[in-house]
Amino acid sequence: MKFKNFENHYIVSIEKGDEIVDSLHQLCTEQGIRLGVISGIGAVNKFKIGLFETVTKHYHAREFSGDFEITSLTGTVTTMDGKAYIHLHINVSDREFHTFGGHLNYAVVSAACEIVITKIEGIVEREFSEEIGLNLLKL
Repeated sequence: MKFKNFENHYIVSIEKGDEIVDSLHQLCTEQGIRLGVISGIGAVNKFKIGLFETVTKHYHAREFSGDFEITSLTGTVTTMDGKAYIHLHINVSDREFHTFGGHLNYAVVSAACEIVITKIEGIVEREFSEEIGLNLLKL
């Protein structure tokens, strides 16, 4: 992973073979990014996405492998228990131009991944909601 910092913006290149979520968590931890917005594009060959079923509070996940373009990667940086918390959603397209999307658990870069993180001054913590079953913003 390589990056350049311009005031409150980080231009990030995640390299072939690297995992996206772990790379972003490492960068945010090392650079002290505790609140921000993430946007990106790229290509992956292995990833896992999920969907939270609100009625049953059950999380459904599915792994994919093959050639996929990231058509949209978006998310937030917050904190939970004082540590960086990366929350990402992804849309990808396969060779037939079918799209898949959901909450991103992990994704391995197959060619390149370009991400912009906009750092926001401040801290927003998350906490687990028993009622909802998710880690929600504590505002």
